[in-house]
Amino acid sequence: MLLMEITRDSLLKPLQSVIGIVERRHTLPILSNLYVEQSSNQLTLLATDLEIQISTKITYENANQDFAITVSAKKLQDICRAFTEETIISFEREESKIQVKAGKSRFSLQTLPAEDFPRLSVASDYYNKIRVSEKILKGLLNRVQYAMAQQDIRYYLNGLLFIAEPGSIKLVATDGHRLAMVGERLDGEENILPQEVILPRKSVVELIKLLNDSDEDVLIEFAPNQVKFSFSEVVMITKIVEGKFPDFNKVIPINYQNSFTLERLTLLHALQRASILSSEKFSGVRLVLTQNSIRILCSNNEQEEAQEELEIEYNGTPLDIGFNVRYLLDVLNNLNEGEITCSFGDVNSSALITLPNNDDFKYVVMPMRI
Repeated sequence: MLLMEITRDSLLKPLQSVIGIVERRHTLPILSNLYVEQSSNQLTLLATDLEIQISTKITYENANQDFAITVSAKKLQDICRAFTEETIISFEREESKIQVKAGKSRFSLQTLPAEDFPRLSVASDYYNKIRVSEKILKGLLNRVQYAMAQQDIRYYLNGLLFIAEPGSIKLVATDGHRLAMVGERLDGEENILPQEVILPRKSVVELIKLLNDSDEDVLIEFAPNQVKFSFSEVVMITKIVEGKFPDFNKVIPINYQNSFTLERLTLLHALQRASILSSEKFSGVRLVLTQNSIRILCSNNEQEEAQEELEIEYNGTPLDIGFNVRYLLDVLNNLNEGEITCSFGDVNSSALITLPNNDDFKYVVMPMRI
């Protein structure tokens, strides 16, 4: 029984939108499958890991009949990838299997009942709504996502704090050793209710993959225990992390007197070169600040050492301070601005990286002894 015919490219792009959250090995086998439903001329693809749910819709003309099945997401993706863009792929049902055909190629895939596919319980009322462009939201997420913790026992750090305020949003991430914060003012969103939620790490990573550099709007809707993102025919629903995020305002330094402004790429490339000889275990880098000069020093257990020296405008207190070089490279790699400002207290105080003439971004990194 023929279910549908569709070009490979028409199916592969939306398939790749939802497949990112599918676990290949799961205690519940059906979660390795993709839910596929056809109704009228609209095809719905849906995937979930019970914490996140992503769905997308395709409208096309060659629909044969309504149906709902679940099929291995990874295998279906691999089959689609194996053909060229304009290849016509047909789907036929044969008892508990589905036949995927393209030209003279045949694939027989097992299915599981669509009615057994679990779905997130979608909130009946999203009481707070925000609109922001895809491009802006993706840029904000990229500026802070690298500071999220990974598998920290403090589970609330394994995610990103999303703060909504009248006329603005703010994103904060920290792993306890460094903190990144970015904000954005939103025109026409002055009626937003104050809101704070912690988005899980996996949701943030997947959202960055899905968002385009587009001026199209993302509709963000909040419910008591979940957040929904709707954009470009994609709907992503994620549970939120229960817990209290640390008071990040307490760790952001103020009134630092020792600072300099430098080309971001100049500092990035110097740190990259010096880090070649950093210790793999500690990844430490020393920054030695003297008048109008900064020396960047890395060494390892083999008594090897790399040194870079840059001319800067600096008239503050001489300092010799150590940091994890990866933490400095992370922030420099995820910014796009030409210049950055580095500010310091003393050798035992955190460093603060900001952007000239921009108070909406702050990056704080703890020092380390080297």
